[in-house]
Amino acid sequence: VIILSFIFSAYALNPLQKALELTEEFTKDILHDFNTPISTMKLNIEILQNKYKDDKNLKRVKNSIEAILRLQDNLKSYLKEHTFQKEDVDLKEILDKKISYYKDNSKNVTIYSRVEDKIMIRSNKEALERILDNIISNAIKYNKQKGYIKIYFKDNSLYIEDSGIGIKNPKMVFKRFYKEHQRGLGIGLHIVKKLCDELNIDIDVKSEVGKGSVFILKF
Repeated sequence: VIILSFIFSAYALNPLQKALELTEEFTKDILHDFNTPISTMKLNIEILQNKYKDDKNLKRVKNSIEAILRLQDNLKSYLKEHTFQKEDVDLKEILDKKISYYKDNSKNVTIYSRVEDKIMIRSNKEALERILDNIISNAIKYNKQKGYIKIYFKDNSLYIEDSGIGIKNPKMVFKRFYKEHQRGLGIGLHIVKKLCDELNIDIDVKSEVGKGSVFILKF
């Protein structure tokens, strides 16, 4: 009976396994095909910005392209494992870059940073930027009108605190496909946890519905 059950299970699951493999391959092909049109758009926007330097519409289009590129990076991280090369990273330099971008694209949320100069951590710059992108963009997306985000560093930990709507089940937010709202795919924070594990960063979240959340990255 056990042998027959095993054979039946393998037979029944084989089409599902093939379907999942085809879906993954299709997604990889789509992501690859994105590169050419996105690169072309980015190049043409840069040419136009050189001609019309202060055009706000062009700046918004460029920021939208950058958002698509970040989504593409997230999907790539979701589909494959990484082995990251660690290096000395200037935390404030990365944060200043991210905060400058989000200040231009989040007029309803004020971002405060109290991270001092020359806080060097042993990590991977690209992966750390992706982690911060996901956390900060979520803090903006699920914040209140005229809300805030406070970013500070103490006791070898980075705190990202927001005045948002809060999370009902903080312990679940890093689970794949878990989401409490209709927006999003439910993979952003799963990728954050995955990257943190690969970089040996301890991540925790504390939240209260209606009052906000704080994400803590311990290096």
